[in-house]
Amino acid sequence: MSNALPLLVTLPVAAAVLPPVLARRFDGVGWPIAAAASVAQVALAAWVAWSVAAEGPMRLVVGGLPATIGIELAADRLSVAFLLLVALAGLWGLAYTRRGGPRSATGYTLYLLLLAGLTGICLTRDVFNLYVFLEVSGLSAYALVAIGDDADAAPAALHYLLVGTVGASLYLLGIGYLYLGTGTLNMAALAEQLRTVGYDGRLATAAFGLIVVGLGVKVALFPVHTWKPDAYRAAPAGITAVLAALVSTVAAYALLRLLLSVFTPAFFAANPVLAGALEAAAVVSIVAGTLLALLQDDVRRMLAYSSVSQFGIAVGGFALGTRLGLVGGAVHLLGHAVMKSGAFAATGVVEAAYDASTVDEFAGAAERVPVTSGAFAVLAFGLVGLPPLVGFFGKWYVALASVRAGSWVLAAAVLASTALSLTYFARVVQRLYFERRDGDGRADPSAASPGMVASGVLAALVALGLGLASATLVDLLLPAIGGGLP
Repeated sequence: MSNALPLLVTLPVAAAVLPPVLARRFDGVGWPIAAAASVAQVALAAWVAWSVAAEGPMRLVVGGLPATIGIELAADRLSVAFLLLVALAGLWGLAYTRRGGPRSATGYTLYLLLLAGLTGICLTRDVFNLYVFLEVSGLSAYALVAIGDDADAAPAALHYLLVGTVGASLYLLGIGYLYLGTGTLNMAALAEQLRTVGYDGRLATAAFGLIVVGLGVKVALFPVHTWKPDAYRAAPAGITAVLAALVSTVAAYALLRLLLSVFTPAFFAANPVLAGALEAAAVVSIVAGTLLALLQDDVRRMLAYSSVSQFGIAVGGFALGTRLGLVGGAVHLLGHAVMKSGAFAATGVVEAAYDASTVDEFAGAAERVPVTSGAFAVLAFGLVGLPPLVGFFGKWYVALASVRAGSWVLAAAVLASTALSLTYFARVVQRLYFERRDGDGRADPSAASPGMVASGVLAALVALGLGLASATLVDLLLPAIGGGLP
């Protein structure tokens, strides 16, 4: 069964070769190839998830080499949750891009390479190959932003590339320190060697700092978040929705995986200052992201800054180092991915059908696009954290873990950001339903396809379903977090 793990990565890579080759003779071949590959990816990911749930974790060292020098792939309950997210979000995004674009063969090649890189991040247990997959997904994301029709697409993609390259370089430097001190790149072997070398040595602390800052760029924590608003504003709406669902979410999963499998909670116990620094960075990101979102008039930029705050909440849960904090952060990541991607998809429908991009221009859109407006409202209140949507439960677990750990500043930041996020999301919903726009612009409801509309509605339904099943989700994730934690 473990032989399925490399297939999850190689399948989208192999499919990515086909669109530019076949496009020479056949028009419009990119989407069907991407759709077929995504359906197969979902089926394979679901089978792996079922096997892990029934029989326990899976692992495979490619080529049969010893794990300390080979490339190890593994899947446990935590990784398959994000593996399923990548596969399902990849298929979901195609429902939007079928009409909303980009529809070029190159675009679908980049799309499949993005999914391959993100899948590899979820499965690898080798810190260098994690870097490789980060770069594969990163380069694909930069190019997907650049192919947008917006005049700011190329500058935004360049900004994203430069900042992302700095983050990847810092991560690479951090694993270089780890390799020099331990002689291995395998996560399990690194954890063993770090126990021998000592958690409080300069090597371990320097590596930790570089890796966390490098991944912090990918996650878009404040103040290394600057690429996100420009990229999400300039990219095609369907691509923005997929990027919002996956790129920073999977980078945050990578941080969680390294905290669990390489540094381990014992590292935080030996270095409370570093744990406190990560928590402080999370609090700053929560507060700054919320305040910046409050100041935005452009809806996409508002959603992007909101993500800076939301990822701060998840990282704050990780910094606590407790089972509830870690699983709460993971639940928050999964819920946020669903809700924020759906919100971006709904925003794209309003942009296409109602010629609106700012909060004021959203006024009266509910009359023209009532289904999408309803989905946006549900998702917005889910992002605020209202029950029974999944956004409530992620925030609740992190806030509760903060109180139990005595981290009152983090708990206060989570609660304050929740209250303030209601302010800026309610402003949009008010415009949608209770105000009228002066003139209709170039309103054309037919510009949004049923697939584009359905993508936002589906996200709202999934957010509700995950909220109702949140207790089950926690029970599924807890065994992968570790039983020795407080």
